Amino acid sequence: MCQDCGCSDIPEGMVKIHAHAHSLDRDHPHPHDHEHPHDHHHEHITLDSDRRTIAISQSILSQNDRLAERNRGYFMAKGISVLNVLSSPGAGKTALLERTMSELRDRLKSAIIVGDLATDNDAQRLRRSGAEVIQITTGSVCHLEAEMIAKALQQMHLDGVQLLAIENVGNLVCPAAYDLGENLRVVVFSVTEGEDKPLKYPVMFKTADIVLISKIDLAEVVEFNRDLALHNIHQIAPQAKILEVSAKTGLGMQDWCQFIEQSLQKSLAV
Repeated sequence: MCQDCGCSDIPEGMVKIHAHAHSLDRDHPHPHDHEHPHDHHHEHITLDSDRRTIAISQSILSQNDRLAERNRGYFMAKGISVLNVLSSPGAGKTALLERTMSELRDRLKSAIIVGDLATDNDAQRLRRSGAEVIQITTGSVCHLEAEMIAKALQQMHLDGVQLLAIENVGNLVCPAAYDLGENLRVVVFSVTEGEDKPLKYPVMFKTADIVLISKIDLAEVVEFNRDLALHNIHQIAPQAKILEVSAKTGLGMQDWCQFIEQSLQKSLAV
């Protein structure tokens, strides 16, 4: 279950939540404004149910963190540098990765994992770059998890691969909590989304290693206030490097690709 929106399907029998929580506190009174038999399942919003939801979320994240560390060890042993690319829907992740893989094709052997709720449209686009691509369709789940990545890796041919890019499900909330075992967390923020995006989604930006301001070729058309956007990013994510890019015109792509190659060298030197 996702800690933010509860989107994940819970395997049958694994977790049951009943707001009465009789097993936790049988002695306290149970005032009801309606009558019903006690062999049913429904939710009441109570403090007990909130506590149990928090405990379940923490348990899930702890399990995810363990699996992410396992992924990280696998990547390190293989000499693979991993990018976790996150953004809201429509920010330009796929176009950015298409251009990135094409630019790096002669210098790095790359592979891509794509996460979407449905369809393999993005995977089909990215295969044109020549990289091996695998699609994860998550159904109703709004983020990728470390276990999903581990299962995808079992179906990939990663011998000789130096760079793995993971295009996460488009969402600026839930994916922030899920470590996938990546080396770098890349948050893409397009000029069409408004300068205050970092202020609205601070958790995501605070976890970023690098923020890419995408679609910079449209900045003038949409009257993007660059100085205000940079101020907001610096305010929320002072640790993050910032680059401005356009997958359409190629502006900034050389700096972005150079950053990836330098990061790869650093990860291999560890």
